[in-house]
Amino acid sequence: MLPDSLIAILPELNKAFLETVYMVGISLVIAVLLGLPLGFLLFVTDKGLFLQNGFIKKVVGFVVNMVRSIPFIILLVALLPLTKLLTGTTIGPTAASVSLSVAGIPFFARMVETALREIDKGVIEASVSVGASPWMIIKDVLLPEAKPAVIQAVTITTISLVAYSAMAGIVGGGGIGDLAIRFGYYRYDNTVMITTVVVLICLVQLIQYTGDIFARVVDKR
Repeated sequence: MLPDSLIAILPELNKAFLETVYMVGISLVIAVLLGLPLGFLLFVTDKGLFLQNGFIKKVVGFVVNMVRSIPFIILLVALLPLTKLLTGTTIGPTAASVSLSVAGIPFFARMVETALREIDKGVIEASVSVGASPWMIIKDVLLPEAKPAVIQAVTITTISLVAYSAMAGIVGGGGIGDLAIRFGYYRYDNTVMITTVVVLICLVQLIQYTGDIFARVVDKR
């Protein structure tokens, strides 16, 4: 038998879950679309690679490290003016997606760079020696070779965004974190708090399990 307090918030819990999926989904798409090329840029401009460029490497690396060095809760507050400009509001899941995206892009970019570093340099050197263009090397060599690791990077980034989305509830971002704070913390309702924790654990486990399956499917090694 479910506790009365839990039954009372089931509609709120369902809404909060959908809000979490919504804001994480938006920010993940943006993080992948912008973070993937950024990660490739960090890799191919490194010393000894076919598009070596120390200036670009340092500038892009500095920006990525700068954003990643800011704790998310501080980044969330610092980006409120930008959030207001882009979405017209500073509360709700759409507004929270702005900060989540900004945090997700450099995180995913570094994950992609790490994935690319696992590729055997001999494969890249062989592609360069046969006269392959930089675009061909990226499209036909780097991306296929790094695909399993990139999928794992997407999985880890998604899980991190779920954790970040819970913090967004502090400033009214909506989602499960907001529900846990309003009903579990402010009202001292341990049942609600435990339920939200269980939901988050189940969500993360599902994401990890799905990511592992996809990574194994595309791994041809």
